[in-house]
Amino acid sequence: MKKTDKKLDNALRQALIDVCEELLRWNDGFQWLTHFANYQNFPTSLSVVCVYDTNANLHAADTEAVRSKVGEKLAAINITIQQIQRHVSFDTEENCERDSGGSWKQRFARVSKH
Repeated sequence: MKKTDKKLDNALRQALIDVCEELLRWNDGFQWLTHFANYQNFPTSLSVVCVYDTNANLHAADTEAVRSKVGEKLAAINITIQQIQRHVSFDTEENCERDSGGSWKQRFARVSKH
């Protein structure tokens, strides 16, 4: 990873930590988030996954507000995403347990192949 990529990754991680902390305060059932990026094709390659505990809580969540919050935090560090809905997706612990035996590593490996 190039030095500029490392700086970008650090800024991105901090912005997403801020988003995560905010979502934990006001979003019932939100658990955590993660991101994936290929810095040779950034920001097009950026993918943020927000994880809720149950499908019911995800269904009740204001996912557009979550996407907006992610977009705001990214914009604050000069990362402009034109169509945030393409870059922020949602999943649940419930789905991971059912479909992947609780293994997020297995689940994300399968998703990244699509």
